[in-house]
Amino acid sequence: MQVLIVEDDAALGLFLQKGLKLEGHDVEWVEDGEAALERVEAMRPDLVVLDLSLPRRDGIEVLAEMQGRYAGTAVLVLTGRSMTEERVKCLDLGADDCMLKPFSFHELTARCRALMRRKERFADPVLRHGDVELNRMERRVVRNGAVVDLTAKEFSLLEHLMQRQGRCCSRAELLERVWQMSPDAGTNVVDVYVNYLRKKLGPVGMDDSGGHAVIETIRGEGYRMFGSAVPAKKQPGRAAVFAGVAAMARA
Repeated sequence: MQVLIVEDDAALGLFLQKGLKLEGHDVEWVEDGEAALERVEAMRPDLVVLDLSLPRRDGIEVLAEMQGRYAGTAVLVLTGRSMTEERVKCLDLGADDCMLKPFSFHELTARCRALMRRKERFADPVLRHGDVELNRMERRVVRNGAVVDLTAKEFSLLEHLMQRQGRCCSRAELLERVWQMSPDAGTNVVDVYVNYLRKKLGPVGMDDSGGHAVIETIRGEGYRMFGSAVPAKKQPGRAAVFAGVAAMARA
């Protein structure tokens, strides 16, 4: 999953980021409500783990702003507020689940998995980007009404890029997620298959330069679908998580 953590407690935020990455997820962490809304708009995550007590804009405001706008994003609220009315308000504003602090990290990951199973059960099998449609159930790609014949690996690569909804995907990420290879593998297979897809899908628009490729290269970053949002900012390096932080989440 692509997960956005919104938590102003630095120790807990670091712990959740590290723990969910070890679970195999792609995780970003922000510390206030305003930044949370900016990142949700840019990255369209699968899941937001949202604290309620936040600077700039609190979690209730974030939920209200998100309500009805991001159907593909699940929200798990973390709160130290024990009043039932607060949790009911969160659920009414679109949260999918609520957990009281302190919590067990194992329970949190189990709830995340349950939310994703629920999402996948009701997800639209068709991904769309511009005039490209990818049907995951039928394993079929259509562009401008014409079926595009793709190999299994080409289909998986395009599916991954379209699922990211405009976020730039690095070569390392694509190697790991599409080819199940080490992100450090010394191979140009990603570049080769991106070129295959470009030739089969054709350009976007036509002008004196011949149009743009459906999949564009972001220099120094990787690839994304053409016309998408700017690539996600790289997260600065984080300090190692202290052992005491784990005890906080397990309490």
